[in-house]
Amino acid sequence: MEWTDEGVVLGVRRLGETSVIVELMTRDHGRHAGVVRGGRSARLQPVLQPGNSVAVVWRARMEEHLGVYAVEAREMRAARYMGSAMALNVLGAALALARLLPERDPHRNVHDALALLAGQACHEPADADLAPGPGLLALFELSLLAELGFGLDLQRCVATGVTENLAYVSPKSGRAVSAAAGAPWKERLLPLPAFLRAPTGRPPHVAEALQALRLTGFFLQRHVYGPRGLPAPGARERVIGLLQRMAAGAAAPR
Repeated sequence: MEWTDEGVVLGVRRLGETSVIVELMTRDHGRHAGVVRGGRSARLQPVLQPGNSVAVVWRARMEEHLGVYAVEAREMRAARYMGSAMALNVLGAALALARLLPERDPHRNVHDALALLAGQACHEPADADLAPGPGLLALFELSLLAELGFGLDLQRCVATGVTENLAYVSPKSGRAVSAAAGAPWKERLLPLPAFLRAPTGRPPHVAEALQALRLTGFFLQRHVYGPRGLPAPGARERVIGLLQRMAAGAAAPR
């Protein structure tokens, strides 16, 4: 058996003295592990860092075997994250979530969203009130929910059918609610940041990113973490904590 693919490194664990088992989110073969011989060498260790993209050839005698990877670097991103706690935790939260996907179950959209996040979340915003990394994390979580069959309908009001002025999401149905229809029950609804409906390329503000992560976190807990008896990743909680401190600093008198 042999195939060629590309993937984002999710994690690495030791195997013997010189080899490692590397877990990838591949584009066409899903979350897939394999042995990299010599993976602890000075040449390969920098390549096999979480968040990097690699090109791989996987070989095994039979499809169900662990198999062996031959690996080449495609995009080395790990070093860009070293100076930013926010970027490191955004990346860590996304990688931890991807590792919950069924093994060897193809999810091309998840791979593409993860590669986009890994490539862009390390960029520091010019405006301290913006939160591009957490915004990308919320969009990634939204795409993963959709891939797992728990997608949110954010394009039309569940009560009236209108497509404009959508301001909330029903926690029961996961569908959008307009500002007018939701006004009497707004305390029971989840705020809907506009960038989740129609990404414009503009990074969200800190408050928008917090709302977005609370929204996706609610449905991740219901459909992903809760059924597995797992807490949300620590990295995700740290992202929210950092955002809350940023929001408090922005609100403080100057």
